[in-house]
Amino acid sequence: MQQAKKPGTIKNLIYYKLTPVLTLFAVWYLLATGLNNPALPPPGKALLTFFEQIPADLGRHFLISSWRVLASIFISLFAGVPLGLWLGTEERFDRFFAPLIYLTYPIPKIVFLPVVMILLGLGDPSKIFLITLVVFFQILVTTRDAARSVSQAMILSVVSLGAKKLDIYRHVIWPAVLPDVFTALRIGSGTAIAVLFFAESFASSDGLGYYLMDAWSRYAYLEMFAGIIAMSLLGYLLYVCLDGLDRKACPWKGL
Repeated sequence: MQQAKKPGTIKNLIYYKLTPVLTLFAVWYLLATGLNNPALPPPGKALLTFFEQIPADLGRHFLISSWRVLASIFISLFAGVPLGLWLGTEERFDRFFAPLIYLTYPIPKIVFLPVVMILLGLGDPSKIFLITLVVFFQILVTTRDAARSVSQAMILSVVSLGAKKLDIYRHVIWPAVLPDVFTALRIGSGTAIAVLFFAESFASSDGLGYYLMDAWSRYAYLEMFAGIIAMSLLGYLLYVCLDGLDRKACPWKGL
């Protein structure tokens, strides 16, 4: 049985994973060849520079940026989910806090970067705080809306069986909102990396954002594209990990 599955698995891997990547590199190669500009090097040279730089300086910057993004996502998750569940199920508190959320959520948090750096310094705390501020609101709003949409008939049916408030959260509301939490995390991971670039390119001396801007200022385009590949790889790894956790934590979604 397992041998019968292998050809399909290999075929799916080639079709769904490798083909899009090869298509992207083919388009990149054609653009680089057509433009013939040092600012857009061919993918082969950029990849070679990436593998040369990873054991050296680029690898260090990659690890620093990874730590900042992961720390921000974890803080946002453990702060945003409980608060979103609480507001989504407690209407009187939600009526009070909803206007505050509506006022602060649309503000581009990146505008607070200079203030945050003055207050928290130029190191990890300011960058992690700024990324957390962005991702936190995405998780909070998504969790709150998902909790509010849980069927009251389902909650009442569980209450009629003797379920306590904690049981309702554990067995009804939490399973209902969990898929939406993972969706918010996937969206938030992309936003986190975008904010990371801005945070690290402003008065910073480490991280992928700094590496990219430093290479750009030196007209080292191969190194710049190596940094772009590293940042793309970071986003891809985060997305794959979240996708895998989603399948494990929400097996009913595949039914």
